Amino acid sequence: MSVITASASASAVTSVPAADNAAALAHFAGRLAFETDVTDVAADLASGAPGVIVVDSRSRESWTQGHIEGAVHLPTAEIAGRAAEVIPAGVTVVTYCWGPGCNGATRAALEFARLGYPVKEMLGGFEYWAREGFPVETPSGVSRRAIDPLTAPVSGIACAC
Repeated sequence: MSVITASASASAVTSVPAADNAAALAHFAGRLAFETDVTDVAADLASGAPGVIVVDSRSRESWTQGHIEGAVHLPTAEIAGRAAEVIPAGVTVVTYCWGPGCNGATRAALEFARLGYPVKEMLGGFEYWAREGFPVETPSGVSRRAIDPLTAPVSGIACAC
């Protein structure tokens, strides 16, 4: 059996020092300019916040299996040819795909950026949307899964992060 021990004078966390404040501010503000999460998207959809449209970039089969209620289905390969007809000018596009192991939302976001749309990628994708108990639409209607306690508070309250 292997046991990992840390010396009292060595830190795995600080072996590479944290960035200085200016670099940290630029980095974290930059990430928030490019990314959003399922909780923020759900809050905007529930409140009817203007100026945001959610785009599912997956295949027709994936969309039919389940998607975010209120999302627009626009597979990545179709964005360049169809965005102007289905995405209103001046909105911020939020892209999603399957989940954190998939870069489909990143590819879709890149396509929207190439077309000049303001765009953010939804972290966690459809996987975390469903795991956090938000509404999922299928041909049978809208349903919610039980909240996965590893992704969100099971009490239904927001994590307040």
